[in-house]
Amino acid sequence: MSVGAPRGLASSGQKPITEILHPLSAAEEPISPGPDVTVNVGGEKEAVLTNGTPVETSSPASASSLFNRLQLDDDLEADARDPYTSMETRDLFVTVDDPKKHVSTMETYITYRVSTKTTRIEFDLPEYSVRRRYQDFDWLRIKLEDSQPTHLIPPLPEKFVMKGVVDRFSEEFVETRMKALDKFLKRVADHPVLSFNPHLNAFLSAKDLNKRQGLALLTKVGESVKHVAGGYKLRARPAEFCAMGEYLDTFSQKLGTIDRIAQRILKEQSEYLTELREYGTVYSSWAASEEELRRPLEGVAGCVTTCCGALEDLSENMSQDFLPVLREYVLYIESMKNVLRKRDQSQAEYEGRLEAAILRKQEDRTPMPIEVEKCQDKVECFNADLKADWERWQSNKRQDFKQLLTGMADKNINHYEKCQAAWESLITLLQDKQTEDKTSETN
Repeated sequence: MSVGAPRGLASSGQKPITEILHPLSAAEEPISPGPDVTVNVGGEKEAVLTNGTPVETSSPASASSLFNRLQLDDDLEADARDPYTSMETRDLFVTVDDPKKHVSTMETYITYRVSTKTTRIEFDLPEYSVRRRYQDFDWLRIKLEDSQPTHLIPPLPEKFVMKGVVDRFSEEFVETRMKALDKFLKRVADHPVLSFNPHLNAFLSAKDLNKRQGLALLTKVGESVKHVAGGYKLRARPAEFCAMGEYLDTFSQKLGTIDRIAQRILKEQSEYLTELREYGTVYSSWAASEEELRRPLEGVAGCVTTCCGALEDLSENMSQDFLPVLREYVLYIESMKNVLRKRDQSQAEYEGRLEAAILRKQEDRTPMPIEVEKCQDKVECFNADLKADWERWQSNKRQDFKQLLTGMADKNINHYEKCQAAWESLITLLQDKQTEDKTSETN
């Protein structure tokens, strides 16, 4: 589907003026904000996330049993509602990996290897391997946003600011960014419209990316969106798109709260880890001066060391896996709101032109201008593309948060199992010591 292609609406004949004036208040069913967030329009009750429901009351013994106890909302029935499922051919595969640091007299930067495998005829070769830096990814996203204004463009990671990371050339920063760039490119390559964009083709295949020249794909839809509405105030956003906006506001609030709490937990874990290391060192030094208590004291020191390692793994998972996903969806929300604003601008342009045409027709009986029909087609194009991308985004979100929450459960269970096993081994050691002491006293 091309960006500016009418949805067969203009060719269906001229509609009555009353229907043209209010085309978006017709009998379309409003889209539900989604099954995993409860939206309260009045704002009196706090909305809640219901990502999983326990079906048993017994305690899980392992991560796999916990997974079996949760019935997450990304079941087969929900995924079947994805409008793109049957359309995807999976004939374009991309991977971002192998970061390399480049140092010159002018600048220092990181490039990433972008590998592509495809059977599409738009590509001259079945495989490509090129190196791209962050600003190349940024160029691609801007071009996609300009040439496909009716679609949701996946977000890129922020250029400089990443919470908890100061050095943008550190191994942790580069690894986190590489994962985010890989996810961005995979989302674009899996999209049934964006994946056919010629800018993406150039990004994946060209050895030297000519970003200044570009491909000049800015369509009439994109051009008019930038110069639209001219001060005209939108009558009313349709109910289904109001529901989208309310959902995004609620979701953004929840993500912000979770992010703040997670940041506080990370800070407290870091402080606790510092104290815990000092705690273990004290027991080790004490064991050196108490021969009779050496084994129990060394046992305690060993348990503390094990707990430190387990806590480090838990904190690393939260900072490198949990928080980046939250941040990605915060950026996703902004992208979705941006598309909603463009849709509203397109509707405002249509309503303004229609009202002006009606006034002219009443005065001199001139026919309805063709521009009005084009604007109507544009609005319908926006509506259809946005609703399809919304459903796709909801499906991706269910998958991402299932993986995120299941991974968090696995890491927490693993952490406490390591700590429990360490302290249980200490109990065995103390019991053996007590038996030895009793035997020596008897002898």
